[in-house]
Amino acid sequence: RRSSSLYTCAFSSALRTSRGRRGIIECSGKRPDIYIVTYLKTFNHEKEAVWRSSRCLYRLVPSRGSDSTTSNTEVGRVIISNAAITTSPEVNGQNQTSATLSCNLTNPTFPVKGHYWTNNGKIIDKSETNSDELYIEHEIKKVDYHSAGLYACVFLTEPQVNATIEVKVPPHVVAYKRSENANEKDKAVLTCMSQGYPLPTDWTWYKLKDDESVETAIVNGSDVKYEMKNTPNKTMLYVKDLDINSDMGMYQCQGTNQMGSHSDKIQLRVRSQLAALWPFLGIVAEVIILIAIIFIYEKRRKPDEINDDDDSGSAPLKSNAATNHKDKNVRQRNSN
Repeated sequence: RRSSSLYTCAFSSALRTSRGRRGIIECSGKRPDIYIVTYLKTFNHEKEAVWRSSRCLYRLVPSRGSDSTTSNTEVGRVIISNAAITTSPEVNGQNQTSATLSCNLTNPTFPVKGHYWTNNGKIIDKSETNSDELYIEHEIKKVDYHSAGLYACVFLTEPQVNATIEVKVPPHVVAYKRSENANEKDKAVLTCMSQGYPLPTDWTWYKLKDDESVETAIVNGSDVKYEMKNTPNKTMLYVKDLDINSDMGMYQCQGTNQMGSHSDKIQLRVRSQLAALWPFLGIVAEVIILIAIIFIYEKRRKPDEINDDDDSGSAPLKSNAATNHKDKNVRQRNSN
């Protein structure tokens, strides 16, 4: 809606701030109100003030020939402008694989100098333009937990105006670790994360049977063995005083929002309290076996070595005797 010349108003400036001028707006037939001026310009030595109230934009245009007698008062007409943005409906990821978001700006107070799109507060790449178009679109090629979020179209005018569009999908839940190992009598922590928009409003944990059917629904506070700590994007299940027979197995975490539910699984492995001794016992066993092999080898090798030593010692004796005998015969022949 747009209307003008509704009231004769006076702007009484009290002080200047970093955001503009703070003052009192007095209009005939209305009680005085205090506003922050967000825009101030001079046209032909006449001042035009702009301020906001709720969703409306007010513009004080000086009246020609006003009989204002004080320097800090401006008398004029007030123009109430209600700039509006019509958006496309919110996107439901349950039945849409792609979507086109649109915004249509009506009744802008000042010309549009450009526009852009944001997703969860961040400017979308290549969406900024200097176009003065009042109708803009943004295409989402695939609606999933990556593209879901709070989108906003922003028009660069005075003042800047924007509107939001929600793209909603069921939560995407993933286990932080596929398996978790812990020792008997200790405490295990199982963690699941969620992505997408909106984040889960409810988290549930289940203990599964061997065939992965639900054995137990874990309710926070119902058993001293279990404790759940939840945030919108994360859930943690604490399993206390682990028992190797009853606690080991598969667990399931499930996140739910207004669009649906999604779950993931974590394998919990519980080690015996003696598990820490097995590596040490294994090393001791290897050392014992190695010593036994060396001992047996040495026992079997010694008799063979003794026989070899006897054989090698007798051979030189025979050789020496034969040599001496030959030398003796030579000497006898020479004497003859």
